[in-house]
Amino acid sequence: MKRVLEANIGLVYLFLYIPILAVVVFSFNSGEQISVWEGFTFGWYAKLFEDAALWRACRNSLIVAGVATTIATVIGTTTALAIERYQFRFRTALTRCLYLPIIIPDIVLAIALLTFYVQTRIPVGLLSVIIAHCVFNIAYVTIVVRARLQGYDNTLEEAARDLGANEWQTFWRITFPLIAPGIIGGALLAFTLSIDDFVITFFTAGVGYTTLSVHIYSLLKFGITPKLNAISTMLLANSIVFILLFLRFQGRTTDSQKQEA
Repeated sequence: MKRVLEANIGLVYLFLYIPILAVVVFSFNSGEQISVWEGFTFGWYAKLFEDAALWRACRNSLIVAGVATTIATVIGTTTALAIERYQFRFRTALTRCLYLPIIIPDIVLAIALLTFYVQTRIPVGLLSVIIAHCVFNIAYVTIVVRARLQGYDNTLEEAARDLGANEWQTFWRITFPLIAPGIIGGALLAFTLSIDDFVITFFTAGVGYTTLSVHIYSLLKFGITPKLNAISTMLLANSIVFILLFLRFQGRTTDSQKQEA
């Protein structure tokens, strides 16, 4: 029975990761075919650096992800602190609403945001994309920071106040350093999701404000080439790096909670 389960797990992993491995391998293919290996080369990666449209899309993606992550991290952190520490009206409703951007399909959220922009006459562009990314990123940051606040020892803040520290001093010297791993982890997760998002960005971006994911989609109309594989490989590497950083900070969070316990 154990061997059957192990074999089943192995088949599942092969099914999930062999297509990704094929994309990475054929990004180094010297030919233009994506299914016939003709030789090893870094030529497709070199061509990426010569593509001005690609770099404009990368710049737009970094602007959107950077600004949206910053805004979402600030709002998400303050929201998590408010929910965990204070009792106020509609607290339960607010907590439940935070999960909506995560639960509902991206296409539904994208259409809702586009309808909102049309009704409020907000022009579509980088600003509209940033607002859209903030909508779902705030939810992720709040959830991650709330997880860090679970089991938080409030006696440390009480001791700081007893020693004469005011609320701001207590926050910056006690609270913030303790929850910083959760905040950084949430920010890294938000940045990764923002860089990789396509559906919501596609609906809310205007002409001339193409992000990297939308640019890749436009290239697909001309067929799949090793150049697309190279772009996908770089995106994959970016996602892996940020996810590993996120897991590292989450691991620090867990270790800190164990030490406090």
